Amino acid sequence: MNHIFSEITPEIIEYSDLCVKNSYIEPSLYKKHQVNRGLRDLDGNGVLTGLTEISEIQAYVFEDGKKIGTEGKLFYRGVDVEELVAGFVKEKRFGFEEIVYLLLFGDQPNQNELKNFTKVLGNYRSLPTSFVRDIIMKAPSSDMMNTLARSVLTLFSYDDNASDVSIPNVLRQSLELIALFPMLAVYGYQTYKHYHDDQSLFIHQPQPELSTAENILYILRSDSKYTELEARILDIALVLHAEHGGGNNSTFTTHVVSSSGTDTYSVIAASLGSLKGPKHGGANIKVVEMFEDMKKTLADWTDEKQVRQYLVDLLHKRAFDNAGLIYGMGHAIYSVSDPRANVFKGYVRSLSEEKGLHDEFELYSMVERLAPEVIGEERKIYKGVSANVDFYSGFVYSMLGLPLELFTPIFAIARIAGWSAHRLEELINAGKIIRPAYKNVSERRAYEPLGERK
Repeated sequence: MNHIFSEITPEIIEYSDLCVKNSYIEPSLYKKHQVNRGLRDLDGNGVLTGLTEISEIQAYVFEDGKKIGTEGKLFYRGVDVEELVAGFVKEKRFGFEEIVYLLLFGDQPNQNELKNFTKVLGNYRSLPTSFVRDIIMKAPSSDMMNTLARSVLTLFSYDDNASDVSIPNVLRQSLELIALFPMLAVYGYQTYKHYHDDQSLFIHQPQPELSTAENILYILRSDSKYTELEARILDIALVLHAEHGGGNNSTFTTHVVSSSGTDTYSVIAASLGSLKGPKHGGANIKVVEMFEDMKKTLADWTDEKQVRQYLVDLLHKRAFDNAGLIYGMGHAIYSVSDPRANVFKGYVRSLSEEKGLHDEFELYSMVERLAPEVIGEERKIYKGVSANVDFYSGFVYSMLGLPLELFTPIFAIARIAGWSAHRLEELINAGKIIRPAYKNVSERRAYEPLGERK
């Protein structure tokens, strides 16, 4: 008798019970033998595993030997992200392409360098002949992260130098993947909606003169239309998600898998698998679903008393998914504030006004204010709690009309810039390439330990 591919049979249940019985490790043994769980030590602090110059996070200072939380700061190659975004906004230009250049090459481009680099990315926005028909349209998946990973692995077959890990070749592969990710994600989504939900199928070709953010909206929407504010806020979202230290799960995966000497496609597919998890890239989906449940459950979601009680119920596993979490609140590193959330909030307000969603914005603001109080009252916590970047990013994507299926792929479209920079850094240092000597200490950037970031 042939088995059904996805069926959980009685035999599998029996084997599962046996597996659990003989694979369980008593939690106290981890403490007894001082064994860390992943990238966290037994006290929840980051485990130092390496060094990186790609980005740096500041979340606390030491005074009299005590660790004290401060306003969070995020630096890309030594430059404050908040200052970078302020510059883009002031000059009314898109910033993601400049961030890619900065992360990969270590310096901010001048106007001519940025123009040439943007042209290079534009030229790479072209999939191999028949790739959409032969690969993306075959066996479409309901999970776009799986679609992305499968597409990335298949691109290996189209690359004549797929296994070459020389720096020029890896850089070429990285630029191609950075340019192609929006197409792989959006085309995968459109194909799935066509075959499974009977929606019209349309494939728009990206426009080389448009920014990454503009192209995402251009190829996603049937009429290819978008407002300037929509594109600029999506661009800011890409900038804020492009990099976050070497110790977050997916970037650490990039370093680990790169250290084996394997090819770029295998490395990026592994990083995508890591980012897919709800404790990493999938968190903003849970935020949106939580707010939708709140609006559906409460008689009046503008009533602060009702909202506060809902938050209490969340913590006591009586609401939403009964996980005991207020999604979008708290961060493994930041305690006082997440700089990315701070940047986002002002633009979220502007977009909510354009979309006529002022009341929804006020609800988010209310939860952002109440949640730390409720958590402080209901839980014993060792540090402060504040909104993280996921708290507002899902709301932004919803206002932009992006489907839930693309929330985490959008994260990947941004974060592959950081992954690529870290992969190159790993290969360069593994190869013992000699670097120019620094003239003085002030010229040397501070190294950030890997494994310390979430």
